[in-house]
Amino acid sequence: MNAGRKIALGLAAATLAGGMAAVTGPAVATPATGQSASAAAECGVRADGKLWCGNRVGAKGYEHRRYNSAVRGPLNTSPSWFQCWGRGDQHAGGNNVWYWTKLDNGQWGNVAAVDVHTSVDPAPGLREC
Repeated sequence: MNAGRKIALGLAAATLAGGMAAVTGPAVATPATGQSASAAAECGVRADGKLWCGNRVGAKGYEHRRYNSAVRGPLNTSPSWFQCWGRGDQHAGGNNVWYWTKLDNGQWGNVAAVDVHTSVDPAPGLREC
């Protein structure tokens, strides 16, 4: 192989390696949670059977799966975990799926799916309750 070709291949390999480092580089901590950005962006059911997903900060948790039931508390942090899902009132998300979770004040409540950053509702793999 001639010297020019070796140099060109070396530059191509270095460029590719540099591009891969930019794509798979270290996770950046998010100031609000201290978790990595990649962890905060994750949304799925883990081995513990819970849905771990980002959510709207300030979302309300309700006693029942309807807006006219008592508010039990808020979700002030994101991401959060959700134990299971069920059907209730229709909401702005275009469906009637609600997720059951322990709210930030220690109470249990139902959160409308519109406030949980899932790509599809109900979240695949999460049990119904």
